[in-house]
Amino acid sequence: MTIHRRHFLGSLAAAAAASTVGAQPENPWGGPVIDIHFHLRKTPQANTAHLDGCGVSNAVLLTGVNALDQLHATQDSSPRRFVWSASADPTKPEAVRLLTDAVKSGAIGLGEIKAHVASDGPELQRLYALAGELNVPILIHFQEVPHYDGEGVFSTPFKNLEAMLKAYPKTRFVGHADAFWANISADYANQSAYPSGPIKPGGLTDRLLTDYPNLYADLSANSGNNALSRDPDFTPAFLARHRDKLMFGSDCSCSDGHGGGISQANNPAAARLAGKCVARETLTVLKKSTSTALFRQIAWENAHTVYRITSSTLS
Repeated sequence: MTIHRRHFLGSLAAAAAASTVGAQPENPWGGPVIDIHFHLRKTPQANTAHLDGCGVSNAVLLTGVNALDQLHATQDSSPRRFVWSASADPTKPEAVRLLTDAVKSGAIGLGEIKAHVASDGPELQRLYALAGELNVPILIHFQEVPHYDGEGVFSTPFKNLEAMLKAYPKTRFVGHADAFWANISADYANQSAYPSGPIKPGGLTDRLLTDYPNLYADLSANSGNNALSRDPDFTPAFLARHRDKLMFGSDCSCSDGHGGGISQANNPAAARLAGKCVARETLTVLKKSTSTALFRQIAWENAHTVYRITSSTLS
C-alpha cells in the first residue's frame, strides 16, 4: 500500500503544475481540489467519472474494511489520484483490530463512522482513543433527526461532543452531517434535519470550532451545503474565521459530476439538491464566498494538514 500513497503525492505535484502550465484541461475551480468525503463506488470507472465530471482532482476514498479488493482496483486504475480512510462497525468487537490493520496497510484516517450509538458511548470512545494512538483523524456522522421512518439517529447527543474533545485532546475529530451543521446557529433545537433561514451567531458548532484545536469540519453533503447556503451574509465571515479548520467534501451520490443518476442517496429531506451534483454546488458557494487563497486552503491545503498528506508520511 505504500506505493499507492507515494503515487498520490505525485498527483499533488502534477495537478499543481497543470494549473500553471496548462498540461491538463482547464480546471473549473482554478486549481486542484481534494474531496475528503468520497464513498468508494463499485467500479474504478464510476469513481473517476464523478471526479472528472465535477472537476475534482483527488479524493479520500471512504472504504469499508471488507472492500479492500475494490479499493485496490480503483487505486491501481488511477494510482496518482486516491488515498483512503477506513470504516468499520464500532459495535463489533473486532473493529479496533480491523481499523488498526487498515491504517498499517495505508489508510490515512478512520471513517466515515456512522452508527446508532451514543456520541460519548463506549463504542465510539474506543475509536476516539484509537485514532489518537494511530495519529489519524476520525470522521463522524452526527444526526439527531431521522430523514425517514425507521432510519434512526447517529452519534447522539451532539452536545456531548464537547466532553469528548476534552477527554481525547490528541485525537483529530472531523465533524460531519446534519446535527453538526444545523448547530451552526444558536437557535437550533432539533426542529428539522436541515433548518433554513438566517443563522443566529453563537451556535454550538461555531463555538466548538473556535475553542477546540482538535476539531475540524467536513463541508460535505446537503448538511454542509445547506449551512453555507442558507445565510449568505453569515457564510464569508464563518469561512474566514475557521479557515484552518474547514475541508471540502462532497458525499455526493450522483453518477457523473453533473447531477445524473441518484442524488443525495434518495434522501427525501434533501430534495433541494435533487438533480444536482453536491460537489459542484458546494464548490460554487465556496468560490463565491472566499478569496482565491482561502478557497485553495479549504479545497486543497487543509486536507494535507489534517490527514498528514505530506512527503514525510508518504516516504
